[in-house]
Amino acid sequence: MPSFPLEVRLAGRFESRPGPEAGRPRLGELKLPEPAFPRHPELLTAEPLPTDGVRRWPAARIWRMMRGWAVPFVQSRVLPGDFHPLIAYLFTEYKCNLDCHYCYSFDNRVKGMTEETARAAIDWLHATHCRILALMGGEVILRPAFVHKVVDYAASRGFYVYVPTNGRLLKPAVIDRLADAGVSTFNLAVDAVDEKPGLPKALAPIRAQFEYLTSRQYRYGYTVFLNINICRNNLDDVKALTEIAHEHRISTDYHINESPLLEQPHFKHLSDENPTYFTPEDQPRVDALIDWLIEKQKAGYGMLNSVERLAEMKRFVRGAHYEPWNCRAGQNTVIVRVDGTLAPCFPMYSAGHDWGVVGRPGFDRAQLADMKTACEPNCYSTLNHIVGWCYNDGRVIRWLLKQARHGFQGVHGNFE
Repeated sequence: MPSFPLEVRLAGRFESRPGPEAGRPRLGELKLPEPAFPRHPELLTAEPLPTDGVRRWPAARIWRMMRGWAVPFVQSRVLPGDFHPLIAYLFTEYKCNLDCHYCYSFDNRVKGMTEETARAAIDWLHATHCRILALMGGEVILRPAFVHKVVDYAASRGFYVYVPTNGRLLKPAVIDRLADAGVSTFNLAVDAVDEKPGLPKALAPIRAQFEYLTSRQYRYGYTVFLNINICRNNLDDVKALTEIAHEHRISTDYHINESPLLEQPHFKHLSDENPTYFTPEDQPRVDALIDWLIEKQKAGYGMLNSVERLAEMKRFVRGAHYEPWNCRAGQNTVIVRVDGTLAPCFPMYSAGHDWGVVGRPGFDRAQLADMKTACEPNCYSTLNHIVGWCYNDGRVIRWLLKQARHGFQGVHGNFE
Protein backbone atom coordinates (compact mmCIF):
# COMPACT_ATOMS: atom_id res chain seq x y z
CA MET A 1 0.00 0.00 0.00
CA PRO A 2 1.13 3.56 -0.55
CA SER A 3 2.15 5.64 2.42
CA PHE A 4 -1.06 7.62 2.52
CA PRO A 5 -3.73 5.84 4.57
CA LEU A 6 -6.26 3.85 2.56
CA GLU A 7 -6.63 0.98 4.99
CA VAL A 8 -4.76 -0.63 7.85
CA ARG A 9 -2.66 -3.10 5.92
CA LEU A 10 -2.47 -6.04 8.29
CA ALA A 11 -5.79 -5.56 10.07
CA GLY A 12 -7.13 -8.85 11.39
CA ARG A 13 -3.84 -10.74 11.23
CA PHE A 14 -3.13 -10.16 14.90
CA GLU A 15 -5.30 -9.20 17.82
CA SER A 16 -4.50 -5.96 19.60
CA ARG A 17 -2.57 -6.29 22.84
CA PRO A 18 -4.35 -5.71 26.16
CA GLY A 19 -4.68 -2.09 27.20
CA PRO A 20 -2.46 -0.22 29.66
CA GLU A 21 -4.49 -1.44 32.62
CA ALA A 22 -3.27 -5.03 32.09
CA GLY A 23 -0.92 -6.49 34.68
CA ARG A 24 2.83 -6.65 34.07
CA PRO A 25 4.90 -9.81 34.28
CA ARG A 26 7.15 -10.03 37.33
CA LEU A 27 10.69 -10.10 35.97
CA GLY A 28 13.09 -9.11 38.73
CA GLU A 29 13.47 -7.51 42.12
CA LEU A 30 16.76 -5.63 41.81
CA LYS A 31 16.65 -1.94 41.03
CA LEU A 32 19.24 -0.09 39.00
CA PRO A 33 22.27 1.10 40.97
CA GLU A 34 22.67 4.82 41.64
CA PRO A 35 25.13 6.26 39.09
CA ALA A 36 28.32 7.93 40.26
CA PHE A 37 28.54 11.49 38.93
CA PRO A 38 30.75 12.92 37.70
CA ARG A 39 32.99 10.09 36.60
CA HIS A 40 34.99 12.52 34.46
CA PRO A 41 34.98 15.87 36.30
CA GLU A 42 37.76 17.20 34.07
CA LEU A 43 35.28 17.30 31.17
CA LEU A 44 32.70 19.37 33.06
CA THR A 45 34.07 22.74 32.09
CA ALA A 46 32.92 25.55 29.89
CA GLU A 47 36.51 26.19 28.86
CA PRO A 48 37.67 24.79 25.48
CA LEU A 49 39.62 21.55 25.69
CA PRO A 50 42.28 20.25 23.28
CA THR A 51 39.96 17.35 22.39
CA ASP A 52 37.12 19.65 21.25
CA GLY A 53 36.59 19.51 17.50
CA VAL A 54 38.81 16.45 16.97
CA ARG A 55 37.59 12.85 16.88
CA ARG A 56 40.21 10.72 18.64
CA TRP A 57 39.18 7.33 19.92
CA PRO A 58 41.70 5.45 22.08
CA ALA A 59 42.27 1.71 21.80
CA ALA A 60 39.86 0.98 24.66
CA ARG A 61 36.99 2.70 22.84
CA ILE A 62 37.84 0.99 19.55
CA TRP A 63 37.68 -2.38 21.31
CA ARG A 64 34.36 -1.41 22.88
CA MET A 65 32.99 -0.70 19.40
CA MET A 66 34.34 -4.01 18.07
CA ARG A 67 32.94 -5.84 21.11
CA GLY A 68 29.59 -4.21 20.51
CA TRP A 69 29.25 -4.90 16.79
CA ALA A 70 31.79 -7.29 15.28
CA VAL A 71 32.07 -9.94 18.01
CA PRO A 72 28.29 -10.50 18.42
CA PHE A 73 27.97 -10.65 14.62
CA VAL A 74 30.51 -13.48 14.42
CA GLN A 75 28.86 -15.24 17.36
CA SER A 76 25.48 -15.03 15.65
CA ARG A 77 26.95 -16.73 12.59
CA VAL A 78 28.58 -19.64 14.37
CA LEU A 79 26.45 -20.36 17.45
CA PRO A 80 23.46 -22.73 17.18
CA GLY A 81 19.89 -21.48 17.22
CA ASP A 82 17.97 -18.71 15.47
CA PHE A 83 17.79 -16.06 18.22
CA HIS A 84 21.02 -14.07 18.50
CA PRO A 85 20.09 -10.38 19.02
CA LEU A 86 22.68 -7.94 17.74
CA ILE A 87 20.52 -4.91 18.58
CA ALA A 88 17.89 -4.69 21.30
CA TYR A 89 15.37 -1.85 21.42
CA LEU A 90 14.43 -1.14 25.02
CA PHE A 91 11.19 0.84 25.26
CA THR A 92 11.76 2.67 28.52
CA GLU A 93 8.79 4.96 27.75
CA TYR A 94 5.62 4.82 25.71
CA LYS A 95 4.59 8.36 26.61
CA CYS A 96 5.67 11.45 24.69
CA ASN A 97 5.71 15.19 25.28
CA LEU A 98 4.91 15.92 21.61
CA ASP A 99 2.22 14.80 19.18
CA CYS A 100 3.66 14.28 15.70
CA HIS A 101 0.76 13.53 13.40
CA TYR A 102 2.50 10.61 11.69
CA CYS A 103 3.60 8.90 14.92
CA TYR A 104 1.58 6.10 16.48
CA SER A 105 4.50 4.91 18.65
CA PHE A 106 3.30 6.50 21.86
CA ASP A 107 0.35 6.26 24.21
CA ASN A 108 0.26 8.60 27.20
CA ARG A 109 -1.85 6.15 29.22
CA VAL A 110 1.02 3.65 29.42
CA LYS A 111 3.34 3.73 32.43
CA GLY A 112 7.07 3.78 31.79
CA MET A 113 9.42 0.86 32.38
CA THR A 114 10.34 0.10 35.98
CA GLU A 115 13.91 -0.08 37.23
CA GLU A 116 13.47 -3.78 37.98
CA THR A 117 12.36 -4.53 34.42
CA ALA A 118 15.15 -2.43 32.93
CA ARG A 119 17.82 -4.18 34.97
CA ALA A 120 16.40 -7.63 34.24
CA ALA A 121 16.31 -6.84 30.52
CA ILE A 122 19.90 -5.57 30.45
CA ASP A 123 21.18 -8.58 32.38
CA TRP A 124 19.32 -11.01 30.12
CA LEU A 125 20.49 -9.29 26.92
CA HIS A 126 24.05 -9.37 28.21
CA ALA A 127 23.73 -13.15 28.60
CA THR A 128 22.57 -13.44 24.96
CA HIS A 129 25.83 -11.72 23.84
CA CYS A 130 23.90 -8.67 22.59
CA ARG A 131 25.92 -5.50 23.18
CA ILE A 132 23.92 -2.81 21.33
CA LEU A 133 21.12 -1.28 23.40
CA ALA A 134 18.90 1.32 21.79
CA LEU A 135 16.54 3.06 24.21
CA MET A 136 13.17 3.80 22.68
CA GLY A 137 9.88 5.60 23.24
CA GLY A 138 7.76 7.68 23.21
CA GLU A 139 10.23 10.24 24.47
CA VAL A 140 13.16 8.63 26.26
CA ILE A 141 14.15 11.76 28.22
CA LEU A 142 10.78 12.12 30.00
CA ARG A 143 12.47 10.75 33.15
CA PRO A 144 16.07 12.08 33.03
CA ALA A 145 17.14 10.44 36.30
CA PHE A 146 15.78 7.07 35.17
CA VAL A 147 17.45 7.16 31.75
CA HIS A 148 20.71 8.22 33.45
CA LYS A 149 20.54 5.03 35.54
CA VAL A 150 19.78 2.88 32.49
CA VAL A 151 22.64 4.33 30.45
CA ASP A 152 25.09 4.09 33.34
CA TYR A 153 24.22 0.46 34.14
CA ALA A 154 24.18 -0.69 30.51
CA ALA A 155 27.47 1.05 29.71
CA SER A 156 29.06 -0.50 32.80
CA ARG A 157 28.08 -3.91 31.39
CA GLY A 158 29.78 -3.17 28.09
CA PHE A 159 26.80 -2.07 26.02
CA TYR A 160 26.98 0.44 23.21
CA VAL A 161 24.03 2.65 24.27
CA TYR A 162 21.97 4.65 21.81
CA VAL A 163 19.58 7.39 22.98
CA PRO A 164 16.91 8.87 20.67
CA THR A 165 15.15 12.09 21.62
CA ASN A 166 13.20 14.99 20.17
CA GLY A 167 15.52 17.25 22.15
CA ARG A 168 12.94 19.33 24.03
CA LEU A 169 14.05 17.96 27.41
CA LEU A 170 17.69 17.45 26.51
CA LYS A 171 19.14 20.24 28.65
CA PRO A 172 22.93 20.70 28.93
CA ALA A 173 22.94 19.14 32.41
CA VAL A 174 21.17 16.04 31.03
CA ILE A 175 23.64 15.82 28.13
CA ASP A 176 26.57 15.97 30.54
CA ARG A 177 25.12 13.27 32.79
CA LEU A 178 24.35 10.85 29.96
CA ALA A 179 27.68 11.52 28.28
CA ASP A 180 29.53 11.05 31.56
CA ALA A 181 27.68 7.75 32.07
CA GLY A 182 28.93 6.45 28.72
CA VAL A 183 26.25 7.02 26.09
CA SER A 184 27.57 6.15 22.64
CA THR A 185 25.13 7.84 20.25
CA PHE A 186 22.46 10.50 20.39
CA ASN A 187 19.75 10.21 17.73
CA LEU A 188 18.19 13.67 17.50
CA ALA A 189 14.79 13.35 15.81
CA VAL A 190 13.87 16.53 13.91
CA ASP A 191 11.63 16.86 10.86
CA ALA A 192 11.64 20.58 10.18
CA VAL A 193 13.65 23.72 10.81
CA ASP A 194 10.63 25.54 12.24
CA GLU A 195 7.50 23.85 13.53
CA LYS A 196 4.93 22.92 10.89
CA PRO A 197 1.35 21.61 11.13
CA GLY A 198 1.60 18.11 12.50
CA LEU A 199 5.41 18.34 12.81
CA PRO A 200 6.40 19.71 16.23
CA LYS A 201 9.84 18.04 16.13
CA ALA A 202 11.71 21.07 14.84
CA LEU A 203 15.25 22.38 15.18
CA ALA A 204 14.43 25.98 16.07
CA PRO A 205 12.98 25.25 19.55
CA ILE A 206 16.02 23.11 20.45
CA ARG A 207 18.78 25.04 18.70
CA ALA A 208 20.65 25.75 21.93
CA GLN A 209 20.55 22.07 22.94
CA PHE A 210 21.67 21.06 19.45
CA GLU A 211 24.69 23.37 19.56
CA TYR A 212 25.68 22.15 23.02
CA LEU A 213 25.20 18.51 22.05
CA THR A 214 27.35 18.75 18.92
CA SER A 215 30.03 20.85 20.63
CA ARG A 216 30.54 18.29 23.41
CA GLN A 217 30.60 15.14 21.26
CA TYR A 218 34.37 15.06 20.77
CA ARG A 219 35.44 15.50 24.38
CA TYR A 220 33.06 12.77 25.56
CA GLY A 221 33.43 10.53 22.52
CA TYR A 222 29.77 10.05 21.59
CA THR A 223 28.36 10.55 18.10
CA VAL A 224 25.28 12.49 16.98
CA PHE A 225 23.01 12.13 13.99
CA LEU A 226 19.76 13.71 12.83
CA ASN A 227 16.81 11.37 12.33
CA ILE A 228 14.47 12.86 9.70
CA ASN A 229 11.08 11.54 8.63
CA ILE A 230 10.26 12.61 5.07
CA CYS A 231 6.66 13.80 4.97
CA ARG A 232 4.41 15.56 2.50
CA ASN A 233 4.87 18.94 4.19
CA ASN A 234 8.61 18.99 4.98
CA LEU A 235 10.41 18.25 1.69
CA ASP A 236 12.25 21.60 1.68
CA ASP A 237 13.10 21.20 5.36
CA VAL A 238 14.73 17.84 4.65
CA LYS A 239 17.25 19.59 2.40
CA ALA A 240 17.88 22.35 4.94
CA LEU A 241 18.40 19.86 7.79
CA THR A 242 20.75 17.80 5.62
CA GLU A 243 22.93 20.85 5.01
CA ILE A 244 22.87 21.82 8.69
CA ALA A 245 23.99 18.31 9.67
CA HIS A 246 26.79 18.43 7.11
CA GLU A 247 27.97 21.80 8.41
CA HIS A 248 28.14 20.34 11.93
CA ARG A 249 29.94 17.20 10.69
CA ILE A 250 27.23 14.81 11.84
CA SER A 251 25.30 12.16 9.91
CA THR A 252 21.66 11.91 8.88
CA ASP A 253 19.16 9.06 8.77
CA TYR A 254 16.01 9.22 6.65
CA HIS A 255 12.63 7.52 6.91
CA ILE A 256 9.72 7.81 4.53
CA ASN A 257 6.36 8.47 6.15
CA GLU A 258 4.08 5.45 6.32
CA SER A 259 0.82 4.53 7.94
CA PRO A 260 0.52 1.76 10.57
CA LEU A 261 0.75 -1.89 9.55
CA LEU A 262 -1.49 -2.89 12.45
CA GLU A 263 -4.55 -1.26 13.95
CA GLN A 264 -3.55 1.35 16.55
CA PRO A 265 -6.73 2.28 18.48
CA HIS A 266 -4.97 5.11 20.32
CA PHE A 267 -3.72 6.76 17.08
CA LYS A 268 -6.03 9.68 16.27
CA HIS A 269 -4.44 11.06 13.10
CA LEU A 270 -5.16 8.26 10.60
CA SER A 271 -7.23 10.34 8.18
CA ASP A 272 -7.07 12.06 4.81
CA GLU A 273 -6.71 15.41 6.63
CA ASN A 274 -3.30 14.43 8.02
CA PRO A 275 -0.86 16.91 6.41
CA THR A 276 2.09 14.53 6.69
CA TYR A 277 0.74 11.73 4.46
CA PHE A 278 1.63 11.63 0.78
CA THR A 279 -0.83 11.66 -2.09
CA PRO A 280 -0.14 10.39 -5.63
CA GLU A 281 0.36 13.99 -6.77
CA ASP A 282 3.42 14.28 -4.51
CA GLN A 283 5.43 11.62 -6.33
CA PRO A 284 7.44 13.98 -8.62
CA ARG A 285 8.47 16.15 -5.65
CA VAL A 286 9.51 13.11 -3.64
CA ASP A 287 11.52 11.82 -6.61
CA ALA A 288 13.38 15.12 -6.90
CA LEU A 289 14.22 15.13 -3.18
CA ILE A 290 15.45 11.53 -3.25
CA ASP A 291 17.65 12.26 -6.27
CA TRP A 292 19.11 15.23 -4.38
CA LEU A 293 19.81 13.09 -1.31
CA ILE A 294 21.51 10.44 -3.43
CA GLU A 295 23.73 13.09 -5.00
CA LYS A 296 24.72 14.34 -1.55
CA GLN A 297 25.39 10.82 -0.32
CA LYS A 298 27.67 10.15 -3.27
CA ALA A 299 29.38 13.50 -2.65
CA GLY A 300 30.44 12.32 0.80
CA TYR A 301 27.68 13.55 3.12
CA GLY A 302 27.36 11.30 6.16
CA MET A 303 24.19 9.23 5.76
CA LEU A 304 23.14 5.99 7.38
CA ASN A 305 20.96 5.07 4.39
CA SER A 306 22.47 3.33 1.38
CA VAL A 307 21.89 4.74 -2.10
CA GLU A 308 19.84 1.65 -2.89
CA ARG A 309 17.57 2.15 0.10
CA LEU A 310 17.07 5.84 -0.63
CA ALA A 311 16.07 5.01 -4.20
CA GLU A 312 13.48 2.53 -2.94
CA MET A 313 11.59 5.41 -1.32
CA LYS A 314 10.38 6.32 -4.81
CA ARG A 315 8.80 2.91 -5.17
CA PHE A 316 7.32 3.06 -1.71
CA VAL A 317 5.26 6.20 -2.31
CA ARG A 318 3.90 4.56 -5.46
CA GLY A 319 2.61 1.62 -3.45
CA ALA A 320 5.09 -0.87 -4.91
CA HIS A 321 5.68 -4.02 -2.92
CA TYR A 322 9.22 -4.85 -1.87
CA GLU A 323 11.07 -7.98 -2.73
CA PRO A 324 12.18 -9.92 0.37
CA TRP A 325 14.97 -7.91 2.04
CA ASN A 326 16.24 -10.36 4.66
CA CYS A 327 14.34 -8.94 7.62
CA ARG A 328 16.06 -10.19 10.79
CA ALA A 329 13.37 -9.10 13.26
CA GLY A 330 12.94 -11.64 16.05
CA GLN A 331 16.28 -13.19 15.15
CA ASN A 332 18.95 -10.48 15.29
CA THR A 333 16.79 -7.61 16.53
CA VAL A 334 14.32 -7.65 19.39
CA ILE A 335 11.88 -5.23 21.01
CA VAL A 336 11.51 -5.14 24.80
CA ARG A 337 8.22 -3.41 25.61
CA VAL A 338 7.80 -1.22 28.68
CA ASP A 339 6.24 -4.14 30.57
CA GLY A 340 9.07 -6.55 29.70
CA THR A 341 7.20 -8.53 27.05
CA LEU A 342 8.94 -9.07 23.71
CA ALA A 343 8.14 -8.31 20.09
CA PRO A 344 10.21 -8.73 16.93
CA CYS A 345 9.98 -5.16 15.58
CA PHE A 346 8.43 -1.68 15.94
CA PRO A 347 5.30 -2.25 13.80
CA MET A 348 4.48 -5.32 15.88
CA TYR A 349 4.63 -3.51 19.23
CA SER A 350 0.83 -3.62 19.51
CA ALA A 351 0.43 -7.17 18.17
CA GLY A 352 -1.25 -9.66 20.48
CA HIS A 353 0.92 -12.64 19.58
CA ASP A 354 2.91 -14.07 22.50
CA TRP A 355 6.63 -13.79 21.73
CA GLY A 356 7.68 -14.27 25.34
CA VAL A 357 9.12 -12.00 28.00
CA VAL A 358 12.56 -10.94 29.19
CA GLY A 359 14.54 -14.08 30.01
CA ARG A 360 12.03 -16.36 28.27
CA PRO A 361 11.91 -15.51 24.55
CA GLY A 362 9.28 -17.33 22.51
CA PHE A 363 10.20 -16.53 18.91
CA ASP A 364 9.44 -19.30 16.45
CA ARG A 365 11.18 -19.33 13.09
CA ALA A 366 8.17 -20.71 11.22
CA GLN A 367 5.80 -18.14 12.73
CA LEU A 368 8.15 -15.28 11.94
CA ALA A 369 8.63 -16.48 8.36
CA ASP A 370 4.87 -16.72 7.83
CA MET A 371 4.32 -13.26 9.33
CA LYS A 372 7.02 -11.71 7.16
CA THR A 373 5.40 -12.93 3.95
CA ALA A 374 2.67 -10.38 4.69
CA CYS A 375 4.50 -7.54 6.44
CA GLU A 376 7.95 -7.50 4.79
CA PRO A 377 6.71 -6.45 1.31
CA ASN A 378 4.86 -3.51 2.90
CA CYS A 379 7.37 -2.34 5.50
CA TYR A 380 10.03 0.35 5.09
CA SER A 381 11.69 -0.23 8.46
CA THR A 382 14.97 1.67 8.13
CA LEU A 383 16.62 0.14 11.20
CA ASN A 384 15.70 -3.44 10.44
CA HIS A 385 16.64 -2.99 6.80
CA ILE A 386 20.10 -1.77 7.84
CA VAL A 387 20.53 -4.91 9.97
CA GLY A 388 19.30 -7.14 7.15
CA TRP A 389 21.55 -5.39 4.62
CA CYS A 390 24.54 -5.69 6.94
CA TYR A 391 23.88 -9.33 7.81
CA ASN A 392 26.26 -10.36 5.05
CA ASP A 393 29.82 -11.56 5.61
CA GLY A 394 31.26 -9.83 2.56
CA ARG A 395 29.74 -6.45 3.36
CA VAL A 396 30.87 -6.65 6.98
CA ILE A 397 34.47 -7.49 6.00
CA ARG A 398 34.61 -4.67 3.43
CA TRP A 399 33.18 -2.20 5.95
CA LEU A 400 35.67 -3.21 8.66
CA LEU A 401 38.55 -2.81 6.21
CA LYS A 402 37.27 0.66 5.36
CA GLN A 403 37.20 1.59 9.05
CA ALA A 404 40.69 0.15 9.53
CA ARG A 405 42.04 2.41 6.76
CA HIS A 406 40.80 5.36 8.83
CA GLY A 407 42.28 4.00 12.06
CA PHE A 408 38.80 3.24 13.46
CA GLN A 409 38.38 6.96 14.22
CA GLY A 410 34.64 7.45 13.93
CA VAL A 411 32.46 5.78 11.29
CA HIS A 412 33.27 6.25 7.62
CA GLY A 413 30.80 5.40 4.88
CA ASN A 414 28.03 2.82 4.97
CA PHE A 415 27.40 -0.70 3.77
CA GLU A 416 27.27 0.05 0.04
